[in-house]
Amino acid sequence: MKQFLSSSDVLYVNSLLKKAKRIQQDSYGNNMIGKNKTMVLLFFNPSLRTRLSTQKAAQNLGMHVITMNVSQAWGIEFEDGAVMNLDKAEHVKEAAAVISQYADLIGLRTFAGLQDREADYEEKILNQFAKYATVPIVNLESATVHPLQSFADVFTIETYKKKKRPKVVLTWAPHPRALPQAVANSFVEWMKKTDYELVITQPKGYELSTQFTTGCSITYDQQEAFHDADFIYAKNWSSYSDYGKILPTDVNWMITAEKMALTNDACFMHCLPVRRNVVVEDMVLDSPNSIVIQQAANREVIAQTVLSEILKNL
Repeated sequence: MKQFLSSSDVLYVNSLLKKAKRIQQDSYGNNMIGKNKTMVLLFFNPSLRTRLSTQKAAQNLGMHVITMNVSQAWGIEFEDGAVMNLDKAEHVKEAAAVISQYADLIGLRTFAGLQDREADYEEKILNQFAKYATVPIVNLESATVHPLQSFADVFTIETYKKKKRPKVVLTWAPHPRALPQAVANSFVEWMKKTDYELVITQPKGYELSTQFTTGCSITYDQQEAFHDADFIYAKNWSSYSDYGKILPTDVNWMITAEKMALTNDACFMHCLPVRRNVVVEDMVLDSPNSIVIQQAANREVIAQTVLSEILKNL
């Protein structure tokens, strides 16, 4: 693995899952592979799990870590050929090249703007950094995907599944703010690399891009989707067709104990942070079937797995 921008950079999922299991059992077993290497983490947007888990994973491998909130640096220009006479002081050509002088790997987190669908789905910031950096880039969530999160989700399902081919439901849930489609997109993308049965359920108007969902089972009936499910993954996302908008929806899409009773004693998953009694009621989130904390813990395992694969090729 030379970089980690999306699921397409992982060719052999099962072998990486086996490696992740070994790392989970002994997180310091390969702590010299990153000796004298430095990872720079660039955050254009806030983070809790991604920031801490990636930093911890890098340190487990013996790496030095430098973390930077990009908002505290110069404004960066991403347009080629731009006349830089406004608020941007530095072009990505120089920024990416200079950071590469200090780093052996660069982690990058940048959210969708949710204003211009075409611009977001071009992944300009991620791709421009990948173009001009001279060291590998690791996607810590971009405008359209969050591959570290979704790889951790697959590992979590593998850990908790009770049968070879579990039924996994990705369900839209209410939220007061407009959120990107990145986690949902990425989850679908990674599910396609497995043999799980995936069902997507959302209200009309919240369909994800067919770039990700072509070939998937989709229903607008949440309760129908929940029947006999083994895993329920709740996530909000804003509209793709009416881009970035919150459309009128029924608050009854919240995940409740009554709905979970329709499942096959399903595990409840969410990437966090989660708004209690909006996305999911307390009774579900605090139940023994909730594995959101274990899911978050697996972020460190998966980040370490990915970083160790990249370090092998440096």
